Amino acid sequence: LYIKSSSENKPSGEFICPSTGKPCSCGESKFHNRESSSGAVFGERWPVSYSEIDGSFYNEKELIFPPELLLRNNVPLKLHGFGGINWFRPLKLKYLLDLKSNYPEAKLIVGNTEVGIEINFKNARYPILISVTHVPELNVLCIKENGLEIGSSVRLSKLQEFLKKVIAERDKSETSSCRAINDQLKWFAGKQVKNAASVGGNICTASPISDLNPLWMAARAVFQIIDSKGKIRTVLAKDFFLGYRKVDLTQGEILLSIFLPWNKHCEFVKEFKQSHRRED
Repeated sequence: LYIKSSSENKPSGEFICPSTGKPCSCGESKFHNRESSSGAVFGERWPVSYSEIDGSFYNEKELIFPPELLLRNNVPLKLHGFGGINWFRPLKLKYLLDLKSNYPEAKLIVGNTEVGIEINFKNARYPILISVTHVPELNVLCIKENGLEIGSSVRLSKLQEFLKKVIAERDKSETSSCRAINDQLKWFAGKQVKNAASVGGNICTASPISDLNPLWMAARAVFQIIDSKGKIRTVLAKDFFLGYRKVDLTQGEILLSIFLPWNKHCEFVKEFKQSHRRED
C-alpha cells in the first residue's frame, strides 16, 4: 500500500510509505487507476502528513473500510484447530442452541478477552469454542415501555453509546441506573477492550472485582436465560451470582439478554470505584 504525498516541497510522483513514513520511489503507474471487479477504483489515495515526533499520519481522513468486505455475506463457520479444538460460528439462535445441546460444555466467546487469558496464562483447555458474535437475538438493544433490553453479545462500547442516547432522550428520574452504568463504563478497561468485550461475557465471568455486576444487582436487573430447547426463564441479578465465578446457569443454558428497568421516582443509583490506578 502506497500513498501519494501532498506536501508541496515533495517532488511530483513521490510516494510516502505508510509502514515507514519515508519517501518511496516505487512506480506510480502500477498503483493508480486499478479497478476491481465491482468497479471500485483502488489506486486513489488521500493526502498524508507524517511526523516522527507525534507519529501522526492522516491529516484528513483514514483509508476507507474495503467495500468488498462490507458487501460480503456472513456464513456459518466450523474451523478445526490444533489439539482437536473445534471453533463454531452460528448465525441463528436455533443453531446456537443445537450446538449447545450437542456440546453442553462448550465455551461461548465474543471478544475472547477473558478466555484468551485463561488459555494463555492459566493453562485452561476448551476443546469446543462457539463464537456468538453473529446471533441477532443476542445483539438486541431496544427501549421498552418499562426498561431496556440488552442482548448478551452487545459490546460494552456499543452499550455505552446506547446509554448516552437513552440518557439524553428520557426523563432524568427514569435513568439513574443508566447514568451509573454509563459512568462506570468510562473507567472500565480501555477502549480496545470495550470494543471487543460483551455485556454477557462480563456477567458470566462472575469476577469478584467486576465493575458492572454490583450495578446490575443494585439496579434490579433481570437476566433472561434460555436452554437448548428454547425455554426461557428469568432470574434477578442478585440471585444469579452463586459464588466465586459461579453463576446460575446449567450446562445447556446460555444468557440471552439483560433487562434493565427504569428507575422509580426518587430512586437513585450511584457508582463508586476504588482502584490502584485510574484506568486499566
